[in-house]
Amino acid sequence: MGGDELPGAVLFACSMNAVRSPMASALLRHLTNYRVYAKSAGVHTGETDPFAISVMDELGIDISAHVPVALADLHDAAFDLVITLSPEAHHQALEFTRTMAVEVEYWPTMDPAIVTGSREQILDAYRACRDQLFERIRARFRIAGAPEV
Repeated sequence: MGGDELPGAVLFACSMNAVRSPMASALLRHLTNYRVYAKSAGVHTGETDPFAISVMDELGIDISAHVPVALADLHDAAFDLVITLSPEAHHQALEFTRTMAVEVEYWPTMDPAIVTGSREQILDAYRACRDQLFERIRARFRIAGAPEV
């Protein structure tokens, strides 16, 4: 991929597919007006996280129907780019793609699910993660005119 060309299909991968990767895939779909096929998966499957749903809803993006899926259970592996958000996911994605012609990028992203404190402190951590992903996606895919968060 070169220049301003968008990939056709992107996979975001994290540890549990409950927070970071579902937020990232939803953000990419939203920012590209669904011109990019974006999915998410995890090394393990967790439960859809209500804090992730809440902070995405603040942007008008509904991820409440997300069902976590494991990388090993993906049926469609035809991605142009795999973006990993945790070390564990990066290692598994490299193994998963070793026989494929696909780019793999590692974007270290803090897991807000480990944050403790008041509800507002936890939400702030999720917002920070969401906003970091939003800005990284805008920059990586050169999405001009996208609204600020």
